[in-house]
Amino acid sequence: MTQQVAEARTAATVRPAARTSWPWLPVATLFVAITLALTALVADVHVHTGTMGHTGLPWLDGWYRWDSAWYWRIAAGGYSYHPGQQSSIAFFPVFPLLARALAPLVGGWQIGGQLVALASGLAASVLFTRWVWLRLPRRAAVLAIAALLLYPYSLFLHGPMYADATFLALALGAFLLLERRHHLAAGLLGALAVAARPFGVAVAIGLAVRALELVAEDHGERSWRGLVTAVRHVRVRHTTVLLAFGGLAAWMGYLWVRFGNPLAFVETESAPGWDQGVGPATWFKVAFVEALVNGHWGLRLNLALQALVCLVVVLLVPRVARRFGWGYAVYTAVVIAIPIIGTKDFMGAGRYALAAFPALAAAGDWLSERPRWFARSALVAMGVVMVVLTWYYTHMVEIA
Repeated sequence: MTQQVAEARTAATVRPAARTSWPWLPVATLFVAITLALTALVADVHVHTGTMGHTGLPWLDGWYRWDSAWYWRIAAGGYSYHPGQQSSIAFFPVFPLLARALAPLVGGWQIGGQLVALASGLAASVLFTRWVWLRLPRRAAVLAIAALLLYPYSLFLHGPMYADATFLALALGAFLLLERRHHLAAGLLGALAVAARPFGVAVAIGLAVRALELVAEDHGERSWRGLVTAVRHVRVRHTTVLLAFGGLAAWMGYLWVRFGNPLAFVETESAPGWDQGVGPATWFKVAFVEALVNGHWGLRLNLALQALVCLVVVLLVPRVARRFGWGYAVYTAVVIAIPIIGTKDFMGAGRYALAAFPALAAAGDWLSERPRWFARSALVAMGVVMVVLTWYYTHMVEIA
């Protein structure tokens, strides 16, 4: 009986796929409205603080902070590697290459990079809307979309010269193509996603598992055991999703030919100033504990918030598996495992978790089961935190 109930619930989850209309225009409009509001805040702060930027325009230079400078250097002058020092090869190539390609058309590498990031943020919001609209009941889908737009670290979709929005758009596009059984296209777009962020390999792994899962579903198997039996039904066209791994292979090949070290991007993470080396001190978060004990209250709150985000994503993985399948659960688990294991103090994890879009969808699904006042309060709180983080980001406070 319990199994029948679970199957009925799963079927109810799948039925929204029959809907042909989806609210892409309202979501795009809301995205633009949030962008304008945050940009107004950023520009006002920048007028009083000044500092970085190359355009002289407060509404652009106010977004130009932290890693934006690294991407600008790559777009302007290519990659460099100095063993034992912070080097640009820590940043994967797809986003800066797009910024470099657009720069001659718009008058500068910074403008090119920020336009790529902003267009990617808009595309990611619309693609997420499409993805979630096909998989959740209406109220849960609306709350999931709101969760993406108001997630505090979604500020990185609205103007910073960062690669996160580009990665999210590429990942969503690859999975949507796979759902339509366009395996080759999904593999090729997935390769770009893999070459866009250090944790991009999660896309390749997720696509591989999801492709096998779809083969199993096409043969009437919907349990995890079906993944094993589905192997015998795999055809050559299904295996083309594995081309997504080529994004990492191409990047490592470039590093090998150019700098003689295919894993240089891993090695440079341990350089002084970043100190994200592999080892027990990183795995057991010694720096995180020290910050909680001895750090300023602002640093404690900052790191604790990002650690909490990691915990919430981990707790949502089972719901992702139930609602969306094992492929998305594996993708989400790998995305969040990399910052959990690879950062010494969770700094940056809040931004990395933005890539775990199935967890944001699962959060919307979870909120739909709560009282309306609770769901609204949670979303308002998320939006307020996003505004606060934007203010601190513009003031050159490292928030992620």
